[in-house]
Amino acid sequence: MSSSEGNLLLQAKSVTHFFGGLCAVSEFSLDLKAGELVGIIGPNGAGKTTVFNLITGVYRASRGSITFNGAGTGAGTELVGRTPNQITRMGIARTFQTIRLFKDMTVLDNVRTAHYSLVGYSAPEALFHAGRYQVEERRITDNALDLLAAFKLDSLAGEQAKNLPYGSQRRLEIARALATRPKLLLLDEPAAGMNPKEINQLMEFIQWVRREFDLTIILIEHQMRLVMGICERITVLDFGATIAEGLPHEIQNNAKVLEAYLGQEAVG
Repeated sequence: MSSSEGNLLLQAKSVTHFFGGLCAVSEFSLDLKAGELVGIIGPNGAGKTTVFNLITGVYRASRGSITFNGAGTGAGTELVGRTPNQITRMGIARTFQTIRLFKDMTVLDNVRTAHYSLVGYSAPEALFHAGRYQVEERRITDNALDLLAAFKLDSLAGEQAKNLPYGSQRRLEIARALATRPKLLLLDEPAAGMNPKEINQLMEFIQWVRREFDLTIILIEHQMRLVMGICERITVLDFGATIAEGLPHEIQNNAKVLEAYLGQEAVG
């Protein structure tokens, strides 16, 4: 898909980030159109997760701009300098390479916790269970149960998250992310630890989530079958720099990409 200025959901311009004297991300740029599913790939240490951390406010970019047009009204809002909570409320959610569930909490409560960034009652109302508290708590529980039902996890609502199979934990993590009602979902290596059958199911699942929740998705992944099977465009990073951008078939045959993954001798 081509990106037009008036239809951009996220735009990163020349984003650069240093850790001390180390340049982790160099001049990263991305124009992301609403509805796209875009992949970011590269060898370990290429800077992929750092890009996610810059978009979500975990790190503040040393240089450059990241704007988000969550309202769809034209000019985007600058994300650099905003906190993760502020960025979540704007409509960006993420998952992590290592699953970060509240493992000793129930499946239901894991999803309920994500609603509190959008809660509609005050601290005194929560303290005294007064005013809007009861109505909001019922709404949060109902919304969480609806999400669990959509993800076929409602029968496990009372289970502790740590007791779920690995694939179900992944689904729960995505369900929790969607509880914040995002427009943009960042998935960090969702296929990590999965076997080929589970990866096939995950490909279908990500496509379903995208359609069902009208999402734009950026995906970091090492499983090339998944990336090439569902991503519409791919950006390749190596040592923090963008070395290639294009359609999946273009990336598959790109000499710089093959060199980054396989080494000069294997390519030459």
